Amino acid sequence: MRTYEYYKEALTSVDKPCAFLDSELFHRNIESIAERAQGKQIRIASKSVRSIDALRFIFNVSDVFRGVLCFHPDEALYLNDNGFDDLLIAYPAVNHSSLKQIAERVKQNQTITLMIDSVTHIEILEQIAKETDSHFLVCLDIDLSSSYPGLHFGVHRSPVKTREHAIALINRIHNSKHVRLDGIMGYEAQIAGVTDNNPKQKTKNAVIRLLKRSSTKELVNKREQIVKDIENKGIDLRFVNGGGTGSLHQTAIEEAVSEVTVGSGFFNPHLFDDYIDHRNDPAMGFALEITRQPKKDIYTCAGGGYIASGAVGEDRLPRVYLPEGANLTSNEGAGEVQTPVVYQGEIDLQIGDPVFLRHSKAGELCEHFHLIHVIKDGSVIDTYRTYRGDAKCFL
Repeated sequence: MRTYEYYKEALTSVDKPCAFLDSELFHRNIESIAERAQGKQIRIASKSVRSIDALRFIFNVSDVFRGVLCFHPDEALYLNDNGFDDLLIAYPAVNHSSLKQIAERVKQNQTITLMIDSVTHIEILEQIAKETDSHFLVCLDIDLSSSYPGLHFGVHRSPVKTREHAIALINRIHNSKHVRLDGIMGYEAQIAGVTDNNPKQKTKNAVIRLLKRSSTKELVNKREQIVKDIENKGIDLRFVNGGGTGSLHQTAIEEAVSEVTVGSGFFNPHLFDDYIDHRNDPAMGFALEITRQPKKDIYTCAGGGYIASGAVGEDRLPRVYLPEGANLTSNEGAGEVQTPVVYQGEIDLQIGDPVFLRHSKAGELCEHFHLIHVIKDGSVIDTYRTYRGDAKCFL
């Protein structure tokens, strides 16, 4: 584990608040993820990176990384403008302006694939394809959540919940002159995105692990059966996508899956500290500067409010990383334009000193900073621009 003094010295000349990336830990995480792919290709989830410079760094480490899972059609166009290809947009899009531009790119042999899960989506794409004399590549999003009495274990996204639903849409696509089935995707959010080793909820952890085991059996079987159904129709898929950082260990061994999406594990935010089957290093964080001291053991820093998305809860707050033993206050949490921190440790903190925190989720921190300061061997060696630094805001 890095020390408080290590990051303090490295960022001495950088104005705070600032975001930083530990290049050595970042590289170690990338290599660890590549090794765990077990021969599968890995598609990078851009929502968990949100920096073209960081994306390029990941791609340069290993050729196991191929393609990007984007979160918005305009983002896919922007990445394509910057030399990225094989772009899968993870969520359905109905914006005519963006879709027309994508149709033109596909006509120019760029590989940009759109997510669909309904006849309505197909009909919208068919209309635009006719207008542009083009066609679309599409990926069918299959729901892999599990339903138990009184409990929906998963997320609410695709209405394609059964083999019959999937085959009906695949037949519709297969008979269309304007859309072509490029792949299928099933995101097991209840496995990849739910912590199961939170030290504050031991009983709940046991229940979640039990649910995960049961749901995994169900979703593996569903994905395998749908892939077989597609093969029996003589349809060749370019990819079968699954996974997430929290389910890489499981999805990578599924025979029916050709590629696994990973994103959060590269920066490894603190939410992923609480997974029993995932261990990476804390590569990214942010530094706030102490500007006042209202009490002997309370240090108030400039900046704050960096809350993660998702269901509201304590796990969406940043965590104070260094110095060890420092914590947010219960009344003010992650703060707003200032953040108080409680600390009674051995380090003699003074006004002007930094406090280092980690965000709950990867990528989202980039929405607050133009630059990421890259640290190696105790010094800042580079700066990566974020999407915000590129003056881009896609959602």
